[in-house]
Amino acid sequence: MRTEGNLRTGRSRFLNRRRFLAAGAATALAAPSLIPAAALGRDGHTPPSERIGMSFIGLGGQGTGHLLGGAWTYVPGGYIARDDVQVLAVCDVRKERRQRAHQRCNQIYAEKFGQAGYHGVQAYNDFREILARPDIDAVLLALPYHWAALMATMAARSGKDVYCEKPICTTVREGRNLVETCQRFGRVYQAGMQQRSEYDGKFRLACDLVRNGRIGRLKEVYAYRSPGAFVPANWTSDESQPVPDGFDWDLWLGPLPWRPYSGQAGHAISGLFVGDLNWSPHHYDIVRWTINPDPAEIVEAWPDNGAVHYRYANGVMIHSTGYPGESVGAEGGACFVGSEGRIAVDRSNLVSHPASILREPLRPGDFRVYHSTSHSGNFLDCIRTRRPTIGEPQTSVASMTLILVGGIALALGRRVQWDPVAEEFPGDNQANRLLAYTPRPPWRL
Repeated sequence: MRTEGNLRTGRSRFLNRRRFLAAGAATALAAPSLIPAAALGRDGHTPPSERIGMSFIGLGGQGTGHLLGGAWTYVPGGYIARDDVQVLAVCDVRKERRQRAHQRCNQIYAEKFGQAGYHGVQAYNDFREILARPDIDAVLLALPYHWAALMATMAARSGKDVYCEKPICTTVREGRNLVETCQRFGRVYQAGMQQRSEYDGKFRLACDLVRNGRIGRLKEVYAYRSPGAFVPANWTSDESQPVPDGFDWDLWLGPLPWRPYSGQAGHAISGLFVGDLNWSPHHYDIVRWTINPDPAEIVEAWPDNGAVHYRYANGVMIHSTGYPGESVGAEGGACFVGSEGRIAVDRSNLVSHPASILREPLRPGDFRVYHSTSHSGNFLDCIRTRRPTIGEPQTSVASMTLILVGGIALALGRRVQWDPVAEEFPGDNQANRLLAYTPRPPWRL
């Protein structure tokens, strides 16, 4: 299927907005006024026609942090403070959230551009209205877990580039659909597993050192976090309370089976998941980035006394627990154990045993992984260049699949074997039934 989004690549993506802004500038200049340099792209500012038009969908703590600045978003002042971004729309199924963001964004731009009564940022309840706008180049999604892959896929089909917060998928099949859609429609995609870019490069250095053999042959990895999976249980409920005014409960549920509102409407609600899908993407993304397994390598997973263990065909094992006696790794990280030493890394620390491993710098001829020092900056650069991001969909979905495979083993309480080429559990119908679910109409792609 060909869409307008298929045809807009490179600099041609901005033609519609360039025409709009040119018309707006002509109108503004028709009356005597002083227009700040920021509005015209002078004095080193990015010209309006070259700014990336963005929309922010999901305005809870994470989404608002990306938009306006906040914890774990690593953009001082948020995307709206960037000179190379033009925020055009905000969206949330909660009226008070979208109205608050709408008012604040227009206020910021009014002050920045010196235009009292600025109203260039629009607010929406239904994200599909945003996907229909040709002037929006990219969307940032910070959503309930069950919406992430579906909305990202719909956005890619609509010709939008996508930054999506984790977990980027909750089933293997929706992850595969996301990858294929981004490839088919030529979309830039960045998963919000930002540890690859941020934290002063600690995770990148740990990965480089392990991959270059500084701890000898890699034998074991301790992930410090349980995997998880989408395994609905006890979903139906007689508990019900009035839906708050201004909250679109039906749209919040989206593809999930209907159930009455019971007061739960955060990232997830009870009865949907086993294990951990919140922090585990950070841990296992670094684990898989460092192990760098053969994409065709069979992996086994099994639960044991509340922990989950994995074994690759080459013998490397992953444990969901922490390394005994090592505290570094609990904050989004892992501990990598080799035949000649170990390295532990998290957001605050990078340590090695023996300590000499870290004292020896990488040599000029050593292998180095993708280098990015800003996750948001990498996303925006790749929108302009059309290069893959550091969190491109194939890599990011593979990390999530590792989590989901372990979560399915946890849910079934037994060993499973995963074939990454066939993308199934060979001969295991019970496990394969957990690879997908049937979305509620009209959310079937």
